[in-house]
Amino acid sequence: MIDWKRVEELREEIGADGFVEVADMFLDEAEGAVRALVAGLPPEEVEGQLHFLKGSALNLGLSDLAAICQEGERRAATGHPVDMAQVAAVWQASRAGLLGGLSAGQAGAA
Repeated sequence: MIDWKRVEELREEIGADGFVEVADMFLDEAEGAVRALVAGLPPEEVEGQLHFLKGSALNLGLSDLAAICQEGERRAATGHPVDMAQVAAVWQASRAGLLGGLSAGQAGAA
C-alpha cells in the first residue's frame, strides 16, 4: 500500500521540513480532490482529477491509490463510469497508512 522506500527518498531529497510541508499540502489537496470526485464532477473533469491524484500519490509512495486512480483515469478517458466510492476508500486507507507509518517512524526504517 505504501512504498516506504519512495517516502524515504522524497524525505532525503527535500529534507525533513520540506517533506512535512509537501505531505501536508498533498493530504489537503488530495482530500479536496477526493471530495470533489465523490460529490460529482462533470465527466470532462474526472480524468484530470484522477490524473492529479495519481501523480501526487506516486510522488508520495501511495502505490495503491496511484493504481486505482490510473484505472479510473483509463475508464474516464473511454467514457466508462468510475467507482468513486472505491477511490475514496483507497484514499482513506492510504492516508491512514501513511500517517500511521510516519508517526511510527516507518519511513526512517525503509
